[in-house]
Amino acid sequence: MTHPSPLIAITSGEPAGVGPELCVLLARRRWPVRPIVIGDLALIRERAGAIGEQVSVVEFQPQSSPIEGVLEVHHVPLASRSYPSRLDVTNAGYVLATLDEAIGGCVSGRFAAMVTAPVHKGVINDAGIVFSGHTEYLAERTATRRVVMMLVGGGMRVALATTHLPLSAVPAALTSELLRETIEILHRDLVQRFGIASPRILVAGLNPHAGEGGYMGREEIDVIVPVLEALRAEGLDLVGPLPADTLFVPDKLAGADAVLAMYHDQGLPVLKHASFGGGVNVTLGLPIIRTSVDHGTALDLAGTGKADPGSLHAALELAIAMAGKAREIRR
Repeated sequence: MTHPSPLIAITSGEPAGVGPELCVLLARRRWPVRPIVIGDLALIRERAGAIGEQVSVVEFQPQSSPIEGVLEVHHVPLASRSYPSRLDVTNAGYVLATLDEAIGGCVSGRFAAMVTAPVHKGVINDAGIVFSGHTEYLAERTATRRVVMMLVGGGMRVALATTHLPLSAVPAALTSELLRETIEILHRDLVQRFGIASPRILVAGLNPHAGEGGYMGREEIDVIVPVLEALRAEGLDLVGPLPADTLFVPDKLAGADAVLAMYHDQGLPVLKHASFGGGVNVTLGLPIIRTSVDHGTALDLAGTGKADPGSLHAALELAIAMAGKAREIRR
């Protein structure tokens, strides 16, 4: 079936959080694609009413044509009725079911990309389901051995060598194999997903002052430098390892296409300071395109109509651009 415009799946996230109402606000804009919200139809309608949005929320019919100002929802039923700000472990399976619908649709080619609203890791784990985040879940469901988390915003792209790990576990996790594969994925997707012919990547050191010649740690000497030298010999444009405290100054960032940080809180505070509310999380290395908001479920704002849709809009915009690049490459 050929559609007049690509279908993009948007998972509505934790039902007690702001995700459902942020999805409702997508109907305020015209999009060059057909956004399909994945979630409970009654929930989306309830949240539209709660925040005073006069929008027609209809069940997605693949054979029908899109109607401007109408929000299409691929219905996945809640296990229990959801109320703003009230977490309920019985709906943890529902949250994962919405993700599975989007992933399956992207793998089959039905959807050109997927965009995810925030989920609540704690309530999913409280339900007895081991869940460390979207990134790891997507890797498992697509049988992808290595994925890379990257945030985009504030004029920067910041990727992570390690993601949701305790800080004490990072040095042991930072192996030569992991670092090499992470850089290769980052380089490849900057070329294929972002259309950058020869990406220039700044690589942070792990330790203060990038190890100070071994006096503050040997990870730079033993792991990072050998990997960078080997990849440079293969033609990759890599700068580093650089001290993280001076890496993000304008002179360093000028001309760079991405930064690779060694751990979660080394790179993301800087990017989120520059772009919070408009940043985008991208999972690199997958066989599908996935973007996400850069914020959490904001339970305190759920149902109030005060949640800012900027990050979800930015995530959809980036998914559209990446899907366009993918179509260009296939042609």
